[in-house]
Amino acid sequence: MTVTVVWYLVLAAALFSIGVGGVLIRRNTLVMFMSIELMLNSVNLTFVALSKDLGLIEGQVAALFVMVVAAAEVTIGLAIIVSIFRKRSSANVDELAEMKG
Repeated sequence: MTVTVVWYLVLAAALFSIGVGGVLIRRNTLVMFMSIELMLNSVNLTFVALSKDLGLIEGQVAALFVMVVAAAEVTIGLAIIVSIFRKRSSANVDELAEMKG
């Protein structure tokens, strides 16, 4: 039994679905943040699997750009989350939606 590109695409779809579920169901900003990262990684898996299957380099280059953007997002996003957590001692999205001043 060989592993084909379909296996990778199914795995990427499952990871993306778990990420979407995490964003929609959970209310903690850190969990939502990790779910977004999971979705980005599933897209990277799709890019790399399809570029290998098609024999092209563009998918791997796109995955590299996504990783660079994800690294910048992690840096800025975690700084914002830590700043909010220091001021409010809670990372619940519902409480953050009611911020005043």
